[in-house]
Order: sequence, then C-alpha cells, then structure tokens
Amino acid sequence: MKISCYYLSCLFFLLIHANNAFGQKKKSPASKPTIFNPADRPKNLSDTALLELVQKQTFRYFWEFGHPVSGMSRERSNIAFDYGDEVVTTGGTGFGIMAMIVAAERGWQPRDSVAARLLKMMKFLSKADHYHGIFPHWLNGATGKIVPFGRKDDGGDLVETSFLFQGMLAARQYFDRDNDVERDLRNRIQWIWSEAEWDWYTRGNPNQLYWHWSPNNGWAMNFELRGYNETLITYVLAASSPRYPITAQVYNKCWAQSDHFKNGKEYYGVKLPLGFEYGGPLFFAHYSFLGLDPRKLKDQYADYWEQNVNHSLINYKHCVANPGKFKGYGENSWGLTASDTYNGYNAHSPTNDFGTITPTAALASFPYTPEQSMKALRHFYENLGDKIWSEYGFTDAFNESQNWYAKSHLAIDQGPIIVMIENYRTGLLWKLFMKDPDVQTGLKKLGFESPALELSSKN
Repeated sequence: MKISCYYLSCLFFLLIHANNAFGQKKKSPASKPTIFNPADRPKNLSDTALLELVQKQTFRYFWEFGHPVSGMSRERSNIAFDYGDEVVTTGGTGFGIMAMIVAAERGWQPRDSVAARLLKMMKFLSKADHYHGIFPHWLNGATGKIVPFGRKDDGGDLVETSFLFQGMLAARQYFDRDNDVERDLRNRIQWIWSEAEWDWYTRGNPNQLYWHWSPNNGWAMNFELRGYNETLITYVLAASSPRYPITAQVYNKCWAQSDHFKNGKEYYGVKLPLGFEYGGPLFFAHYSFLGLDPRKLKDQYADYWEQNVNHSLINYKHCVANPGKFKGYGENSWGLTASDTYNGYNAHSPTNDFGTITPTAALASFPYTPEQSMKALRHFYENLGDKIWSEYGFTDAFNESQNWYAKSHLAIDQGPIIVMIENYRTGLLWKLFMKDPDVQTGLKKLGFESPALELSSKN
C-alpha cells in the first residue's frame, strides 16, 4: 500500500481525522424528540421516485441540521474532536449551498425561504474570520471565529474556500430575481468573492500555489497544490477571480507538475489519463465537478469526462473483482472514497482498501456510471436500509467484514449525493456554474475547452 505518497493532497485532513475519530461521542448535538425507524421507509419505488427520495432525505442534513445561528453546514452529525457542536465547515457549506439550490428548484423548500437562509449565511461570512479574504477550514458557527484544523492549520484554507465559492457562484446565478432578498444575496456574494486574494497564496512566485497561510504560522504548512487530486476547482476559481487572479503559468508549473499527475496506464482494462495508481479515492471525481461540468471539458492535459468516467469504472471494477475478499463487495455494493470507518477515518481506494464501502462514492458517481450507481443505490436502500438509512439519508459508510455500520454523517459526503444526482438528472448545477462570467474567464485563461464556453462566445 502507498498510503504515505497517496494523499499528499489531503494528508493533514486524514491525520487529524484518524487521530481523533476513535474518541468520538456518538451523540447528536441536536437530538430530536421523534424516533426515526428505517424499517418504515417506502418500498417498491421506481428509479425516479427513489432518486427523488434519496436527494430530499439527504437534504435534511443541510436544512434541518444546519447551524441555527449562521445557517452553515455542520462538519458532522456526531460530536467529535472535543470541539462540541459549534463546528461548521466552509467546504461542506459550499456543497450545502448547492443542495439548497436543488431544494428550491424541486420545491422541497420555498424559493424565498432558501434565499433567506443563504442571505443569513452571507451576512455571517462577511463578518467571520478570514485571511486575505480566504476562509479557514472550520469556523465556530455561532461566533464566526476560527476553529483550528490543526496545530499550525489556523489560517486560510484555499481548497475549502474554493468548495465554498463553487456553491456561492452557482447561487449567484440561480437567485437572479429582482427582489430585495435575492438582490442583496447576489451583492453580498459578489463582495465576498471579489475580496478573496487568491494571488496572495502564490507567495509572489508565479510557479507555485499554496493550500494554507496563517497569521500565526505564516507558510509553515508549506503545502503546494500539485495535481491530480480534488483541487482542480481551486485553480479554476483562482484564475477566475475578478480582482486577485493567478496566471495560467501557476496552473501549468505547479498543478500539472508532480509525480502523480499524468498516468496513462490501464487498470482492469480501463485507461486512466491522470492521477494516482488506480485513480485514488472517488472524491477526486466529485468535489471539483459539483459545478464544473466535465462533459466535453478538455485542456492540454486531459478530457475530464473520460477521466472521471474511467476513474469511476476502475473503482467499480476493483470492488467487483474484490482482491481483498471482503464481505459484501460486488456489482451491487461498491464505492471507495474518504469516509469514517470502523477504526477511525481513512481515504479508501483500490490501493488502500480495508473493506469499507462509502455510499457517496457510488451515488455521487451517477453521471459517470448510471447503471452501476443505480444498482448500488437499490442495494443500499432495499437490502441494507435497516442498517444505513436514516433521517438524513444514508449514513457515512459500512464494513460488512467487520459487521460495522456508521451512525455518523459528514457534510462533505452528504452534499455530493444530492448535487451529483441532480447533475445526472438535469445538469442544473453544471449549467449554473458554467454560465458564470467570471468562471468562463478563468477557464479560458487556463486553456480549457467546453461547450459552455462556445455558447457564451456566440451570445
């Protein structure tokens, strides 16, 4: 196994989760008086009805369980890391914003209620701790003060901020009506977005881009954003900034220069253009592409639809082949990505496989592997639902070899289920994000081709 070289992109994230998850208190910080019984879930649903139910049920995590003061998304459903129940996540909030757009579009919540919730978030973020306009990984949802992610990770987090802005820019496009709330929402998004100093995180070097900066520890984290991993969206947004953009040189000299960028090998008979051996965890194919439309998206390095489809197929084929002989793997039960597991937290993948299946891996891959993902969805819901279906959708993960079924939910795992199923069904978030004028400027700057760019040039 190559876990040490594997996830340089999320090393700090994994270490902190792995070191702390053992001591988590399996207690909800907002316990409800009603008791949810998964055995009462609706049966014999059509594919469309099941997709709708899973999206809507999962959305409850962001709507009902959102922080009551800030409206932002809680990091997880169980108290962890000795921080109590006030921790909200910037990246997970970005995913939650996109989920709220889906809710407004599908009528799960009134449009004006969703717009008001998002406006509350923007008012909170406008006063929250930030570092040259870049937000930290975690905030206190009541006060807006930073909750350090690690001993030296107590400043701006460029990647989590990019996940947040991906959602905000999609919301800016969706809430386009001429009324006080939506106009105020757009203006506040624009102000926060324009104040983010992406170029500060180059340290003045046109060949580098860094993940972290702290007023207390400076550049001590010293972590360059080199691909291929989940941070492609960071480069796209950094290039899209209206006031503090990076140049294309940073993209070509930092992101595309690493020993795990180009691949070109075949795994289980499927060619992988970019990335780690066997593709790495599936969140690489999800987080950047909640808004960034991979369909016919190309640059000098790859066709990103091919990249994501093939990455997903390799992950699926690995679980079907099941070289580790784990219980429960097969055509109907697959999906390896970062999640809670029976002994902590880990970034699961074909080369880091301990028998833990994470529902978001297969479900957020619906656009890429619709048949395989539907089989997994039906198995998770119909056969395992008594153990993993909850008031907030599916719980985070399960390991049948260990007879372990998570009780927890994580914002960064719940959000992609809603958003990517919607992109599979209607392409809604892809359409919204890709029509943003700033995003189009950034994509053109970095040399991307996309039908969305061709359409904008004709209009």
